[in-house]
Formats: sequence, C-alpha cells, structure tokens
Amino acid sequence: MDNFFGLGIGFSTIVVIIVLIYVLSSIKILAEYERGVIFRLGRLLGQAKGPGIILVFAPIDRIVRVSLRQEALEVPPQDIITRDNVTLKVNAVIFLRVIEPRKAVVEVSNYIYQTSQFAQTTLRSVLGEQELDELLSHRDKINLRLQSILDTHTAPWGVKVINVEVKQVDLPESMLRAMAKQAEAERERRSKIIHAEGEFSAAQRLVDAANLLAKEPVSVQLRYLQTLTEIGVEKNTTVVFPVPVDFFSGIQKLLGKSGPETPSAG
Repeated sequence: MDNFFGLGIGFSTIVVIIVLIYVLSSIKILAEYERGVIFRLGRLLGQAKGPGIILVFAPIDRIVRVSLRQEALEVPPQDIITRDNVTLKVNAVIFLRVIEPRKAVVEVSNYIYQTSQFAQTTLRSVLGEQELDELLSHRDKINLRLQSILDTHTAPWGVKVINVEVKQVDLPESMLRAMAKQAEAERERRSKIIHAEGEFSAAQRLVDAANLLAKEPVSVQLRYLQTLTEIGVEKNTTVVFPVPVDFFSGIQKLLGKSGPETPSAG
C-alpha cells in the first residue's frame, strides 16, 4: 500500500513538472517593436499579440514574429535607356515599414523580396519615360512618383513605403565628356556676356562724362589740376599741358584755306 501511494505521488510530481515546463515554454516575450501573429489550428487570430508577455500553446498555436521598425531596402543597379536614348545605370534605396502585421504575413510570402522585385521593374519603367536632363534636375518629382507607385502596390500587404530615393546615376564616359564640354561652353558664353555688359556700361559712363564736361567747361580745368597733382605725387618732372582738340581742327582749317591759294600771274 505504501509503495502504491509513493508511486502515485511520484507520478503526480512528474505530471506537475511536465505541465510546468510546458507552461514556461509557452511564455513568449515580444519587444516593443515586435508583434506576434498567431495561428491557432491553422486559423489566423483576429489581432496580433504584443508587445510584452504572451502565451503560445504549441503545437496548437504557431507564432510568426513581425518587426514594425523601419527598414532600408537597396535596389540593385538597373540598366536604363532614357527617352532621349541615353544608357544609364541607376540604383535606389527604399524606406518601408510594416503597418498591418497580419496582412504582411498572410497576404505575401516575403514582403521585402517582393517589394525589391517590384521596385526594380518600376525603376526601369519610370526612368525610361524621362529624359536625361529631367532625371538629373527633377529628381525629387521622380522620387515622389516612385514612392506613390510602390506604396499603391504594397498597401494590400500592410506595408507602407515611406520614401524612395534615386541613389546614384552612372553616366557613360562619352556622355560625361560631352556634358563637360557643354558646361565649359556655357561658362564661356556667360563670361563673354558679362564682359560685353561691362564694356557697354563703361562706354555709357564715358558718354555721360563727356556730356557733363561739355556742359561745364570749367570742370576740364579742374580735371587738369587734379592730374597735375597726381603727377606731382609720383615725383615726376614731366609737365603736361592740355591742348584742346578744337585747336588742331582750327589749324587744319587754316592750312586748308591757305593751301589751294596760288599767286596770280603778273
């Protein structure tokens, strides 16, 4: 009798230990950024669990952990032919996060892989519609369009595309040389325009100065005295006497009148 009682106590202890181990193994701890999608007998429960401590009773329940943190997905370089027939290599980076954990598990097998594949085809199709100048100068608009297209397709999976950035555009060497020549020609054109504008402004100021000196003859004398002062500062013994241009023109007129006159025969 005592042996039977002792055997019963030992069996009960074993059962209690097994149950305790099962309960302890059923306890799962989820971090703040994690959610647990529970399948009970193959059926999806109505709400994702977590964060904190949850109970998963295997083998009845099966848990799939889903991270809610933002993830960066790099799109491999793609060969692109623009609308103006320029061959490029373009890569991009996508920032996304899971909004609905249940959809991210049930609606798609691997949302990161599928988003990457769809991003590659979208990148080729969207950039193929752009010209090279538009791709280089209007990159923000292209990024917004890529984000809108990707977000529309990932929304049924419970995934939100936060941002898309065209990361790098690799141009062929011939195109780089052509762009360098174009930039050099543009800079030369601007320098010539600036130089011509400077010459025009200088000529305009000279005309204004000539008009002013013509209206006020005394200012010529003042300018002459200022010039003599500047020469004296330089310790120069040269003295300059201004001769009006009209003086020479008057002499030419006198010489012109006296030149044709010839003495009359007596």
